[in-house]
Amino acid sequence: MAPIRTAIIGLSASAITSWAANAHLPYLLSPLGRSKYQIVALLNSSVPAAQAAISAFKLPPDTKAYGSPADLAADPDVDLVVCCVRVDLHYETIKPSIEAGKDVFVEWPLAQNTKVAGELAQLVQEKGGRSMIGLQGRLAPPVVKIKELIGSGRIGKVLSVEARAFGGTNDAVSVPRGLEYFLRKEVGGNIYTILFAHLYDLIQEAVGQAVDVHGHFQLQRPQSKIRNPKTGEVEATVISDVPDLITTVGTIQISPTVQEGAQVGFRLRRGPPFPGEPALVWTINGEKGEIRLVSQDGTAIQAMHADSVRIEVWDHETGKVEPVNWEWETWQKELPQVNARNIGALYDAFAEGKDGGYPTLEDALARHQQLDGILSSWKA
Repeated sequence: MAPIRTAIIGLSASAITSWAANAHLPYLLSPLGRSKYQIVALLNSSVPAAQAAISAFKLPPDTKAYGSPADLAADPDVDLVVCCVRVDLHYETIKPSIEAGKDVFVEWPLAQNTKVAGELAQLVQEKGGRSMIGLQGRLAPPVVKIKELIGSGRIGKVLSVEARAFGGTNDAVSVPRGLEYFLRKEVGGNIYTILFAHLYDLIQEAVGQAVDVHGHFQLQRPQSKIRNPKTGEVEATVISDVPDLITTVGTIQISPTVQEGAQVGFRLRRGPPFPGEPALVWTINGEKGEIRLVSQDGTAIQAMHADSVRIEVWDHETGKVEPVNWEWETWQKELPQVNARNIGALYDAFAEGKDGGYPTLEDALARHQQLDGILSSWKA
């Protein structure tokens, strides 16, 4: 099968977060990635910006450079368009390619609000292209392992689930210059839609979908400092309208592995945990035992903090606590950035065309709708 001809929106040597470079490029340029994908074009804010990225990342000189989403969409030699720009730019940059019937891979969140996300998801259905959303935590090996443990009956039916997490920013009182939009709900990218949503999505992937979810939100620090990431100096103080303490409780849908009425509770606070405490503790209490996942270094176990994850099972009958091993695939271990390993799993599943093997824009819309429902009772 010929490699999937791929265009990337937002691969830039000067990007604030460098997500496209750190999470997407390593797989696409790996031996396995090259056997399934071929980068043929870049779209940036201008043609010169795209040309600069082609040079900076040493892509083939015949890689096409675009500065217009419409021009990229009109290119018949592009099969898949990958959108890695800031969330509030997703709509304008990816919509023309969806309208052209191309396959698309859009980073999570899909859009700045549910209405726009719904339009993009509906457009994919109408135009017939395939789609994928960047909820890569669903394919993370620790999540797959927990799903296997539950499915095997090792802890019996799930009775309750709890997660306690910290993160989103390196400290509780400031954000680096360039990421001020984390404090503006209208942009769509913040601790709730990114950190909370990724974790809540992968938890539900492992244990089952949550329904009748109620949220309690607090904005503990309405004023936040903006720091220069190079000097550490405070450059400004801004007012936030994004909650920095999120607590939810819901019910997991009944299934052969879940008891009726099983609750799922989640608490997330922006900023680091108390020194020495883990960033994430996730427990699944069952009839016969309990599973505990701990991530000491950070909460983003779908991305840069995956390697710090450890899993244990407590057998209620014997009283023993045993570690559970999980492994990366060999090709994942060979990728230079941990961020790229689960993203690579998405690409791999998409290339194989596994039905249901990767999340789509339709899945993204469902998660957007759930998040809206949870947040609906809160006013900043």
